[in-house]
Amino acid sequence: MGIGSNPNLSRQSRRLYIGSITPEVNEQNLAEFFNSKMIEMSIGTGGPGKPVLAVQCNYEKNYAFVEFRSAEDATAAMAFDGIIFINGPLKIRRPKDYGGPEQNSPSIHVPGVVSTNVPDSINKVFVGGLPTYLNEEQVQELLRSFGELKAFNLVRENGNGVSKGFAFFEYVDASVTDVAIQSLNGMELGDRYLVVQRASVGAKPGMPNLPYDQFPEIPRPIMPAGENSTADARILLMLNMVVPEDLMDDQEYGDIYEDVKDECSKYGVVEDLRIPRPVKKDKTKQTPGDLGFQSALDAQRADEAAGVGRVYVKFTRADEAQAGLKALAGRSFAGRSIIATVLNEDSQTTPPLNLIFAPQPAAPPPLPLS
Repeated sequence: MGIGSNPNLSRQSRRLYIGSITPEVNEQNLAEFFNSKMIEMSIGTGGPGKPVLAVQCNYEKNYAFVEFRSAEDATAAMAFDGIIFINGPLKIRRPKDYGGPEQNSPSIHVPGVVSTNVPDSINKVFVGGLPTYLNEEQVQELLRSFGELKAFNLVRENGNGVSKGFAFFEYVDASVTDVAIQSLNGMELGDRYLVVQRASVGAKPGMPNLPYDQFPEIPRPIMPAGENSTADARILLMLNMVVPEDLMDDQEYGDIYEDVKDECSKYGVVEDLRIPRPVKKDKTKQTPGDLGFQSALDAQRADEAAGVGRVYVKFTRADEAQAGLKALAGRSFAGRSIIATVLNEDSQTTPPLNLIFAPQPAAPPPLPLS
């Protein structure tokens, strides 16, 4: 008996489970969110009327059910799994009693949306040895150094408790997977070492004391200096310390610049400090669906390629950078936990360090024009 001949199965094929909703989410704004996003991204059947027919929220258990006008619209909406809505990612799944065809991985990838479901495949990657204080956004910041993420899942106790220190992920561009694995495997974060490999290998969580010289030298967007060159590792790189929005205003940028310099000066002589700034965006042209919106996405990618969101501190000596690493890794700055590592001047990064530390005026640089 097919779906079309069973009303219950037909309804279940049009419904989706939405997990991890925040207290601010309600039936109305969740329906409006899906309707606007599906129309904006031209996802679904595109039939007359709105894609969402009804929403039911369970506030005690932080989930909702969304009913769509068709099974095809429900399937298409699964592409939004992981999309940020009111300060958190939505976890989108089929209902437990779904009886339709299995489609665990949506065929459509929405740019900028990272799915919370990492399907089993050759490109599924395991990362273990993560400091448990890092949240999803912070770990993704590190992984995005190699490419756009398609899916990511940080494993937590009981699903939403404390981090277990390992995660699974997949890149949109599968060709960057091997580079990311070789670059991240053995990276030191705080007092731990990352273990990164394809999940199909049968990875298990752990954090062995792996020396860096066991790993081949390949181009690395972010790679610590390693034990054999710590004498030269005098550059402290910090992630998750600043966000592009903090760097737009000249006064706010100047305050952050001085705060970082003052704090780092406690651990040694700061020879140079660079905090890349984002491209100035024309908000009047950022209407979703038009070329201005695409330009905004291009500007965002340009910011990432320029190192925006990272802080580079060059000390006069390597032991000063090490002191800064031990003091600042895991510390909170503006409510965010800092991810830190050390580099030497020959470390291969994206963007290259010679461009980051290119000569510039002493005053904080003005915002570049798009």
